[in-house]
Amino acid sequence: MIRSELVQALAEDNPGLSIREVEKIVSVFFDEIVMRLAEDGRVELRGFGAFSTRGRDARTGRNPRTGETVDVDAKRVPYFKPGKEMRARLNVD
Repeated sequence: MIRSELVQALAEDNPGLSIREVEKIVSVFFDEIVMRLAEDGRVELRGFGAFSTRGRDARTGRNPRTGETVDVDAKRVPYFKPGKEMRARLNVD
């Protein structure tokens, strides 16, 4: 599902809201998650999962096109851990 499909599904489930209002809600939701992660925080949505960041150390990489070695800086990357309910729903036989 892409963002526009999410907005459309939410608009259909909530006929009292306009598409613009739903788009604003979705934008605020995603912006708040990103802002919290940028502050090195954690976002937990019960039953769904938790978003956090993990650090990656600096390393020496390789350019696959040229084979030349390059220095890769240390960085933080987003990480998602699914919740227990989500794992259970995904693994139903």
